[in-house]
Amino acid sequence: MQLLSFVIPCYHSAATLGKVTRQIRETVLQDGRYDYEIVLVNDNPADDTWREILRLKQQDPQIFGICMSRNFGQASALMAGYRHVHGDLVISLDDDGQTPPSEMFRLIDALDEETDVVYASYPTKHHSLFRNFGSKVNDWMATWLMGKPKNLYMASYYVARRFIIDEMVRCENPFPYVDGLAVRSTSRFKNIPIDHQDRTEGESGYTFGKLLALWMNGFTAFSVKPLRIATVMGMIFSILGFLFAVMVIVRKIILLDKIDAGWSSIVAIVLLLDGILMMMLGLVGEYVGRMYMTMNKSPQYVIRTTTAAPGTPQPEPRS
Repeated sequence: MQLLSFVIPCYHSAATLGKVTRQIRETVLQDGRYDYEIVLVNDNPADDTWREILRLKQQDPQIFGICMSRNFGQASALMAGYRHVHGDLVISLDDDGQTPPSEMFRLIDALDEETDVVYASYPTKHHSLFRNFGSKVNDWMATWLMGKPKNLYMASYYVARRFIIDEMVRCENPFPYVDGLAVRSTSRFKNIPIDHQDRTEGESGYTFGKLLALWMNGFTAFSVKPLRIATVMGMIFSILGFLFAVMVIVRKIILLDKIDAGWSSIVAIVLLLDGILMMMLGLVGEYVGRMYMTMNKSPQYVIRTTTAAPGTPQPEPRS
């Protein structure tokens, strides 16, 4: 019997985890074709989520909990969970119940010989306008920077074959970008429509700062296109500056035209060019800084503790 591994990054989800894990258990047992394990990764040790994970572990031995030492972000939490799975198929979903576990087999059964990863798509999304905007920007970056198929929607609810996950966890970059790792590992994707549920408890943990960090990962993790854009823009402005200088010489020497000082226009042009220059230098600095942190082996995450009892062997992480 094949094993399904569920990986759920947890953040302020003490009130919803019980329902999510119960739905996973009931759905798998009702289907009867698979065994299951649930890996819960607590990415915020300061709240009550870890105590809830410990309680759920007592009720279901198929649950394995991981507690981070601090908040490392959703992508790092997923990578930590992926390194502790044992299943033939790996399912990622959210901790808030908006990605219903009861519909998991619509994704699982869509896996065929031509498909390696099946993503949920949502005809109607129940996210805030801010979250939807962030998702659209992330989708645009994945398409433009990493070559994601334009008609593919990469949701947080998906099922992947084990070899895809094994390839993804080879990445030791301290700034993992899960969508980019999937695109780098295969080109065989599929979307299946899933009913997106309303959030019953709490609020989304995605702040503007976290979305900005996600976008920056998308820009710098798997593509040098932003640097190429900087090069092209530099060439364009250099050509424009040369043509402007030629025009000034022609007007002054050949046409004997009187040239006004035009201080306001000069200041505006200088500020524009300096602003673009500083932005491009900041982008280059971001690349260099991430290279520096990678060379210094900054960790993707640090595990503080797990639900394994003292003295008992823990699930071996996948390397």
